Amino acid sequence: MQGRYEQQMKKGVLEMLVLRQLFEEEKYGYQLISELKEKSEGLFSLKEGTLYPILYRLEDDGYIKSHWKEPTGRETSRKYYKITESGKDALLELNGLWQGFSCQISKMMEGIS
Repeated sequence: MQGRYEQQMKKGVLEMLVLRQLFEEEKYGYQLISELKEKSEGLFSLKEGTLYPILYRLEDDGYIKSHWKEPTGRETSRKYYKITESGKDALLELNGLWQGFSCQISKMMEGIS
């Protein structure tokens, strides 16, 4: 039972967390996957098939832009994603929604241990 509900709860915050990861610097897909896993202590262990549709939606909405970087040395070319100004605005709005939502749910769940 827990896995199904946990998956649904995670789906609701993935766009916000991806925007947050891009807030300070541009990143490529695998880097986003690795950092989300590391920073969430394994809670968000995404597969490429989960991340890339999110990136495409965010790009379609104008919240991020992508570009290819040419390789240097032995590197391969990578597609990097960067948050836009409207993406930063959206992230601030989503953060406010999350804070209010999280606070209200926590109040409603008090007393259960």
